[in-house]
Amino acid sequence: MEESVEYSHLAVFKGTYRHRIDAKGRLPVPAAFRRALGGEARVVVTQLDQCLAVYSPSEWGKLEGQLASLPAFSKSVKALTRLLASRAADCDIDVQGRILLPPSLRSAAGLGRDTVVIGVLNRFEVWSPESWDGFLRESERLLDDVSLDIQWPLPPTPPTGAVTTPSGARPRARDPQANSND
Repeated sequence: MEESVEYSHLAVFKGTYRHRIDAKGRLPVPAAFRRALGGEARVVVTQLDQCLAVYSPSEWGKLEGQLASLPAFSKSVKALTRLLASRAADCDIDVQGRILLPPSLRSAAGLGRDTVVIGVLNRFEVWSPESWDGFLRESERLLDDVSLDIQWPLPPTPPTGAVTTPSGARPRARDPQANSND
């Protein structure tokens, strides 16, 4: 019997591109991002912070699942879910590789003619150049001013049920031959 293995392909969006929105509100999707979408003819666009976040339908589905798994009566969960879902729009990718961004979303993100399109791993974002430049300045200042206390690469996770010391180190096993008066 032959066994079939299915591989999941995670779309990874990376890089920074400058594009222009045409008079009808259409934004060219960078060719690298169209390839990462794997032929999808539709994306989901929502407002996120100061920009528009663009998800493939499968990634949007994962996000919906994550939101649905959170405590349904939490005030902050309800607010986040309402904001993301109420602002979301399905947008088709036309044969020329463009998406028509709804006027309300363009306005909410402060988008004019010029845009900065950036990859953010599982989604891509559309920023006004001014907002993107402000975000970069603030983020660089934050990284300069703050010690992030991040260990890279991340330390290995101990096996399930393993005992660790307060420092995170695993205790050494006792040598059965050692003197019991240690």
